[in-house]
Amino acid sequence: MTPYDAADDVKKRTEENRPTRSEAEAAVEVLLRWTGDDPSREGLIDTPARVVRAYEEFFQGYNEDPGQLLSRTFEEVEGYHDMVMLRDIEMQSHCEHHMVPISGKAHIAYIPNKRVVGISKLARVMDSFAKRLQTQETMTAQIANCIQDSLMPNGVAVLIDAKHQCMTTRGVKKPSVSMVTTQFTGQFEEDSQLRDRFYRHIQLG
Repeated sequence: MTPYDAADDVKKRTEENRPTRSEAEAAVEVLLRWTGDDPSREGLIDTPARVVRAYEEFFQGYNEDPGQLLSRTFEEVEGYHDMVMLRDIEMQSHCEHHMVPISGKAHIAYIPNKRVVGISKLARVMDSFAKRLQTQETMTAQIANCIQDSLMPNGVAVLIDAKHQCMTTRGVKKPSVSMVTTQFTGQFEEDSQLRDRFYRHIQLG
């Protein structure tokens, strides 16, 4: 089972137990009281509802099928078989351990095998996985494996460079530290010169 299949299984198992909107808002109110504040004061009256609406946006990836996003492909590529790359894709996610933001950039490339996909779909696949509670390592593997399994290209390369607020604003509080993760399949995994080209393209940005 691939990492993105496992994530979908989690979604299926938890869907039946999903709380109602009113229960979610009540939980936010409990947290507000736990902080020592008063949920009934003017500035906080609508906060539980706002937080729940924000969470719907932050975690909308649970309602998407990343593989389906890659289902429409194009075969008229005039024999093109070199690297296709999206560079500097803005990425926002949330740490599954502390539920605080992860923000950075993703770089995605693949070597087509007779067919290509609309480039916006690669960014949407990344967003679909990013808009879930994540670890960066898992998310990197999920993106690469989804593209590999769906498009069956000759290789996939994914690099994510991101800062984690669980490290930059709490705990060890190292604000300048970013985390880099990579995942390679096919020719990118086998060919060090191709990987070097991928890295050089990133540095050109």
